[in-house]
Amino acid sequence: MTTCAQAIQRWQERDKERRESEQKENLREKLEVEPVKLTPVEEITEINLCFQTPPIAKLDNKALGNLKKCKKLSLSTNMIDRMVSLTGMFELEILSLGRNNIKKIEKLEDVAGTLKQLWISYNQISSLDGLACLTNLTTLYCSNNLIKSYSELEKLQANEQLRDVVFCGNPMYGDEIGGNREAVRRAARVEILRRLPNLKTIDGQLVKREEIEAAQIEPPVE
Repeated sequence: MTTCAQAIQRWQERDKERRESEQKENLREKLEVEPVKLTPVEEITEINLCFQTPPIAKLDNKALGNLKKCKKLSLSTNMIDRMVSLTGMFELEILSLGRNNIKKIEKLEDVAGTLKQLWISYNQISSLDGLACLTNLTTLYCSNNLIKSYSELEKLQANEQLRDVVFCGNPMYGDEIGGNREAVRRAARVEILRRLPNLKTIDGQLVKREEIEAAQIEPPVE
């Protein structure tokens, strides 16, 4: 399996190659250039560690903690089975963990004040515990997980800045395949709004006035 440290080094090398290619273009234009060096880990602001071969199975908080200026960390499409604390990632705003084997949202306290977006679709999440500490969370992509009850959404009421969510593909939506998919999703949107009335976007679509009105009138579904 690939370690986080190895994945970061691969990214540095690819990034260096990309900048060297750009430098050759500048040479053709007779512009002055400096020798290309690896970007120091501490200076990386955005890093893509998705789809490693072989995949990343375990996160390493020591290696990730060196990404002190990183604002966006992408780790989707690996085989990560659990989250770790992100001590040292003082500026992290976007964390992408989709398409892994994660069963529990946890250990986000170290980025509680900076994290704005969490992308965690296509995992094995059955509970929305672990998110209340994220005081600036605006975006949560949590589709195709194992959330069975709309009551789980009530845990997100602590996230007062939350405006954009994706939950389609979870069991709480009911039968999206055998039934009328559009009707199922319309009903789900109302149930989500009943619990999270400040949302602006659900499943990639803007919230409509009639949905807000329906959420205030229709009886809830568990």
